[in-house]
Amino acid sequence: MIITKRANDPIWTNIYAYAQLPEELRRLEELTHNLWWVWNPRAQSLFRRLSPELWEATEGNPVMVARQLSAEDISKICQDKELMRELDEVYATFKAYMAEPQDSVRPSVAYFSMEYGLTNVLKIYSGGLGVLAGDYLKEASDSNVRMTTVGFLYRYGYFTQTLSPEGQQQASYEAQDFAQLPLEQIFEADGQTPLVLEVPYSTHTVYCHVWRVNVGRISLYLLDTDIAQNSEWDRPITHQLYGGDWENRLKQEYLLGIGGVLLLKKLGITKDVYHMNEGHAAFMNAQRLVDYVEGEGLPFDEALELVRASSLYTVHTPVPAGHDYFAEDLLGKYLGHLPARLGISWHEFVDLGREHPGSDEKFSMSVFALNTCQEANGVSLLHGRVSQEMFAPVWKGFFPEELHVGYVTNGVHLPTWASAEWQELYTKVFGEDYLHHQTSEETWAKVQQIPSDVLWETHQTIKLRLIEHIRSFYGERWIRNSGDPETTVSVLEGINPNALLIGFGRRFATYKRAHLLFTDLERLERIVNNPKYPVQFLFTGKAHPADGGGQGLIKYILEISRRPEFLGKIIFLENYDMRLASKLIAGVDIWMNTPTRPLEASGTSGEKAEMNGVLNLSVLDGWWYEGYRKGAGWALTDKRTFADQGLQDKLDATTIYDLLEKEILPLYFNRDGRPYSEAWVQTMKNSMNFIAPHYTMRRMMDDYFDRFYTKLAQRSARLHAEGNAIAKQLVAWKQSVISHWDALQVISVEDMGSSIQSNSERHTGANETIRLVLDKHALTCDLDVELVDAREDEHGKLCLVAKTPLKLVSQDGTRAVYEISFVQSRPGHYKRALRILPSHPELPHRMDFALVRWVALQ
Repeated sequence: MIITKRANDPIWTNIYAYAQLPEELRRLEELTHNLWWVWNPRAQSLFRRLSPELWEATEGNPVMVARQLSAEDISKICQDKELMRELDEVYATFKAYMAEPQDSVRPSVAYFSMEYGLTNVLKIYSGGLGVLAGDYLKEASDSNVRMTTVGFLYRYGYFTQTLSPEGQQQASYEAQDFAQLPLEQIFEADGQTPLVLEVPYSTHTVYCHVWRVNVGRISLYLLDTDIAQNSEWDRPITHQLYGGDWENRLKQEYLLGIGGVLLLKKLGITKDVYHMNEGHAAFMNAQRLVDYVEGEGLPFDEALELVRASSLYTVHTPVPAGHDYFAEDLLGKYLGHLPARLGISWHEFVDLGREHPGSDEKFSMSVFALNTCQEANGVSLLHGRVSQEMFAPVWKGFFPEELHVGYVTNGVHLPTWASAEWQELYTKVFGEDYLHHQTSEETWAKVQQIPSDVLWETHQTIKLRLIEHIRSFYGERWIRNSGDPETTVSVLEGINPNALLIGFGRRFATYKRAHLLFTDLERLERIVNNPKYPVQFLFTGKAHPADGGGQGLIKYILEISRRPEFLGKIIFLENYDMRLASKLIAGVDIWMNTPTRPLEASGTSGEKAEMNGVLNLSVLDGWWYEGYRKGAGWALTDKRTFADQGLQDKLDATTIYDLLEKEILPLYFNRDGRPYSEAWVQTMKNSMNFIAPHYTMRRMMDDYFDRFYTKLAQRSARLHAEGNAIAKQLVAWKQSVISHWDALQVISVEDMGSSIQSNSERHTGANETIRLVLDKHALTCDLDVELVDAREDEHGKLCLVAKTPLKLVSQDGTRAVYEISFVQSRPGHYKRALRILPSHPELPHRMDFALVRWVALQ
């Protein structure tokens, strides 16, 4: 029998055919590879016009659009005189922007972050922390700041979310094709050999390729370990954002901090200030210490003075459980070689990361950051206070409210998050240069002059675009998942542009309380099915793949949304990313946020809503604690009524229902025959006028310079001057003080006054004098002596009431007498003691040298 079928397997050759752009379109390469286009609506419009189909298919990736243009497309573009003229003008605007000189007056900054949310095209972010960092880079560019930034180029980034028919979140990690992204690889001087960064770990070396993202005028350098030179154990270091086990997390944070500093050194980049965005980057100071000790031959303590003087740590997490802690044996596996290089013991190094030195606590990245940075800050006024409480154990002898931990309230990048229609209107009403004055209420006050119908129509245009996006983008996948085309079409067509549309989008951590709206389903049903006041809710968000509670919330909301009484009234939109966020936040009428107080460090989505005239309904937590203005949005109190969280949830839910039924819905639909409510539009104007200017990224950037960067740079320069003279003096002074501190002797304490009935009783209005006699012995430093009054609050926590300095009234040899006379004016029960601290004019704050001696009144 003749064999009639035989074939070998094909051996395929991968072919990548990219469009060869003619000379007149070569400028597109430069434009597409600088993320300036992300916040320039005109540039985005240009890319969209090149090929609307490709723009949508690539989810707005202009690099892919340019590379996938057909020869016919290119020919049409080149023959379209209007389009070519638009290209000329956009390119000229870009070149003029790039030609503006950098600010040479304000300090230069190195900024390290684990994630950056710059565009949905570049998947190196997961949520708010990354988007904030991305906005920060954009504003640094707009403000001409001399900033260089470091992060990771993740092969798989953060996960893509899909939902099963049963409502289960499914996470998939899709590899990024770096050749299709708006970035460029860094090569050696020959232009052919990829630059390789060698990062020495304890037992071996990890190798990294380096990529650069051009963010306007700012360079973002990204490390990539997924290369052949690395072992199978090290290639995945930069595979996933926040992926893997604790060992992989340590390897990532080692690479970000130590590798990031080595990269800047290799590139010849030095900065005045080093800013770590969260504790993930804290090891940057470990490498900076090594550079001073090994590179300049400085003693460890002197190196620490210099490193601290130029370092800032920003914390975003309001609870200790949200910070990274590493077991000592795991830490030793990767950093065991460092102490010897620093000239200190292993235990001294580990104690830099412990709240209680000498204990067996795990190593805290946050504590290490605090101990190696002169300054630290939270990301809102309230979060600054929460951070003081959280970090109080690091500095014994001080009340939380005394700590140097400050705050800068987060902001958002206005040109990124304000829709093109709003930016066009702002330019027309505020003036061509309004972005230079975006932090001024006077600028935003002009919104009051905008005719109400113009403002309303602008908002409605954006709202209709959101609805159309939902119908076109989600329709097919919903039909595929549900298998019920009729129901899906009914839901999509039922999205009512005349209804009050309320949005809720955030990470589905349980403390965000996405479930709060569903506390009383009967009442919610009455609200959403009231024919007089139609209202619909759009929910979106991802839960971390390891967060079962958060995933359960998503499933719960989906189940409710499919019940007949809520069908089409509660809608969940999957795969929340920056592209969806920009449409959702601008297109809804109200942005709702319901965190468990006080666990919202800042939150910025509501600020993005502000830039688009969208009103906020939120708990007074995070930024809204500062931002809320009566008549410009709605707020749930920041006070807890119940210790039981379940009861508090019920109360807060009832408050939301009441606000909707009694205030919000009547205000929205009270239209008096017009297509809009005049009172509602006025509330929008108030919101934009009185809130928006205070929550831009420009204001946040200015705050960082005013509160931290400038003073850090000035003190750092002073400590470096004349061969580190002041740093050397401080080290010698501290060594002398600590060696003789225990010799300080209290000779006597006298508490004298006519009103003193006993050791504890006083009369108000009477005079009192306290005298403290000390023998300093070999201790030669100046001392601050204070009378400290404290009082217990309703929770039994001791709070500072007042501190008053005693005067040095006489000194004889090593003996010193301190005294204070005052009128007893404060009634009630409180506690009183004396506190002694060493004093030096070059200390940036008292926590810099936290030696404290408490003395009881006798």
